[in-house]
Amino acid sequence: MGTGDQSESARGLINARRVVIKIGSSLLVHADNGRINRQWLGTLCEDISRMRARGQQVVLVSSGAIALGRRMLRMAPGALRLEESQAAAAAGQVLLAHAYLETLAPSGLQVAQVLLTLSDTEQRRRYLNARNTLKTLLDLGAIPVVNENDTVATEEIRYGDNDRLAARVAQLVSADCLVLLSDIDGLYSADPGLDPQARFIPLVEELTPEVEALAGESRSDVGSGGMVTKLIAARIALGAGCHVAIASGRQEYPLSSLESGGRCTWFIRHASPAAARKQWIAGSLQPHGSLQLDAGARTALLSGNSLLPAGVTAVQGDFERGDAVQLLGPDARVLGHGLSAYSSAEARGIMGVRSSRIEQILGYRGRDELVHRDDLVLFGA
Repeated sequence: MGTGDQSESARGLINARRVVIKIGSSLLVHADNGRINRQWLGTLCEDISRMRARGQQVVLVSSGAIALGRRMLRMAPGALRLEESQAAAAAGQVLLAHAYLETLAPSGLQVAQVLLTLSDTEQRRRYLNARNTLKTLLDLGAIPVVNENDTVATEEIRYGDNDRLAARVAQLVSADCLVLLSDIDGLYSADPGLDPQARFIPLVEELTPEVEALAGESRSDVGSGGMVTKLIAARIALGAGCHVAIASGRQEYPLSSLESGGRCTWFIRHASPAAARKQWIAGSLQPHGSLQLDAGARTALLSGNSLLPAGVTAVQGDFERGDAVQLLGPDARVLGHGLSAYSSAEARGIMGVRSSRIEQILGYRGRDELVHRDDLVLFGA
């Protein structure tokens, strides 16, 4: 823990290439009438437009669909059964997506809706599909608006909160910065709702068990209430090489406020997203097979290029798309590990051929690379 300069910590947001912003329901939806807070949303979207103008990519993880939907469907106050929440989400998600579309349109920004469940980030094939979809949307200049797919999720597989969903999304897209906006302004040494002497903590340089213990038990959405899930989210995002800010979004232009050194708690990463991902591929995944390369492919990899099917001479093992594989040189020595864009059966079908023939052989157009350079790590390179 530290007392660092907030404006200096905010460089993590200003300099980020890719930013994930989580928006809590209490900010977006008026508690008294269940309507969207249009004025606040307008200032947030002005912040996003400014970030996009300076070349930053932005992903929004937005709550609010159930709150909007229950008003639209005229549901009675009180706790909702699971099927009622799902119905409210189905109705409210339309209103939520339209609100972002309508508010960002004057700035010439396109919006895309993405709904995820826990299994989309836990199962390798779904993880890759979600990652590729989000990264393609960002490359095309769109702003993905992500929410949990409450319409089909069950209690056993739901994230349960959008803090953790936002952290998983930051992990998916290799974000540089995650901002958690809600009605909590940061981390305290104790629950300020119970202890008037609680000390605000502006900077966390290492997320230790002692720091996690400060969250206490989730009591409400005031003070340390809700902080448990935020610290879980911070740990996920930090592990993916992502700076994290926990901040109140109650004020207008909440992102501009953070950039100016506004009050929040910053969690400082110790590795870049690329380095964290490489470390994960190298040490955390068990290879399911191997790809043997010719001399030309080995040279290409050592020069920083991807592995193309044409450079593969043999495929060993049984693996699925997205599984880790060993990369072997012509002498069968291990060059590194990578994530295969094709299953072992598909890899055997396209090994040794040009990428332009993949569709002809497999019957569909997949990636040109068998292992993309972003998905491989070379040992000793």
